Amino acid sequence: MIYLILSILFSTSLFVIFKLFHKYEVDNVKAIVVNYAVAFVLGFLGSETKIPLTDIFDKPWLPGAFTLGFLFILIFVLMAKTSQINGVSVASVASKMSVVIPVTFGVVVYNESVPFMKILGILFALVAVYLVSVKKEEIPLKDSLLLPLLLFLGSGVIDTTIKYIEVNFVHENEVSLFSGSLFGFAGFFGALFLVSKGLDTVRNFEVKNVVAGIILGIPNYFSILFLIKALQIKGLESSSLFTLNNVGIVLLSSIFGVVIFREVFSTKNYIGVLLAITSIVMIALA
Repeated sequence: MIYLILSILFSTSLFVIFKLFHKYEVDNVKAIVVNYAVAFVLGFLGSETKIPLTDIFDKPWLPGAFTLGFLFILIFVLMAKTSQINGVSVASVASKMSVVIPVTFGVVVYNESVPFMKILGILFALVAVYLVSVKKEEIPLKDSLLLPLLLFLGSGVIDTTIKYIEVNFVHENEVSLFSGSLFGFAGFFGALFLVSKGLDTVRNFEVKNVVAGIILGIPNYFSILFLIKALQIKGLESSSLFTLNNVGIVLLSSIFGVVIFREVFSTKNYIGVLLAITSIVMIALA
């Protein structure tokens, strides 16, 4: 359970860092590309298995790491577009409610248990994620729901793919290597994205964006590392783990928002927090 707690802590810290990015006018895309490079290096330095860099091309999980690297950048772009067109609340809810996809995958593919208390806890968790994410303003409903739908599917596919690759291809002593590799591919696709924006974008990197990327890359690497390690815990089903992880991040980031950034909670938000705590207890007991 310690790996799950660490994953939640490091994942939550990312939201705090992104909040500070806005305050210090950091270029998100540039910092994220640097962050992936940092995470890539950490993965290879922290690997239990010391191999030449070229040997990763012989690993059975390589196609999965390549795919996840592409998805990481794609979902970032989708999240930005959805926030701009449909609103921040819609983007937040679409990405967080996607936990239903890996949960369903775990139950259907891996025949994980579905006792009544667990089902009720998952339902409570989904409602809690929605209520905590919604701010005072109404969520705008646009003519097209394509972007939120793609964000929902993409976020869910990332978690599901991580679980599938972990179960079938990643050995316990290769978790750091795998994590570092997928971040390396994400950095590669991010660099291509920057190049596509023009050479001026690539040249004008600025020191603050590099520093911000380094600060982001460390917790980002450990959030994925500990999530994968948590998925390898015997007896902890992925349907429960992803729900607990998602709700824990939403709950803790909301608390940080109130305590650190003085964000204002509505009645819906407080009800969501109570439901989140209830769902965690129910799933843990189940």
